[in-house]
Amino acid sequence: MLDLPEPKPTATAAGQATPTATDRDTIRRLVAAIDEIEQPTSVRVDDPAVPSWHEGPRIGATPPVAQPDSRIVPAWALGIAVGSIGVGAGSIGLGCAVWLACKGLSSVIHSLSTVTLAGVLTVAIPFAGLAMIVTAVGGAISKAKRAVVPDVHHHTGPEYHEHHTTNTRAVWVKNINQH
Repeated sequence: MLDLPEPKPTATAAGQATPTATDRDTIRRLVAAIDEIEQPTSVRVDDPAVPSWHEGPRIGATPPVAQPDSRIVPAWALGIAVGSIGVGAGSIGLGCAVWLACKGLSSVIHSLSTVTLAGVLTVAIPFAGLAMIVTAVGGAISKAKRAVVPDVHHHTGPEYHEHHTTNTRAVWVKNINQH
């Protein structure tokens, strides 16, 4: 085997420079100057025309605007998700309980000493899947029971129906409806 010489450093070690006495004095003066500055933590307005937060707004007489519900996830989907989380956590808890019971019995019955937590949880997967399916079916049944079928054609006034059939075949079509 070939013996190579030790490498020699070509540059000084990188790192933070050691501050000199002048640097320390400059740092002390900057910290003292910052400590002397009064920085308010809140703003106080003594003008009685400007309302405070606890008095509520006094600007204008416009009634509040309705804020429609704009949830992205429907309530039934949120319920299914929460139920699924519960099923998952419950199956993990039951799996751990079975594993602990098997560990306790392993001192009495030596053939159970090879039971692992992963093995018990693997056996619990079909039961968790069945519980998920039951949760989903229950949610679907609940949603179907609450379904509202709208009444069709309960008009009291005259109706006007206009039907047009267009058999145009093209890549780009411009329709102009004249009334």
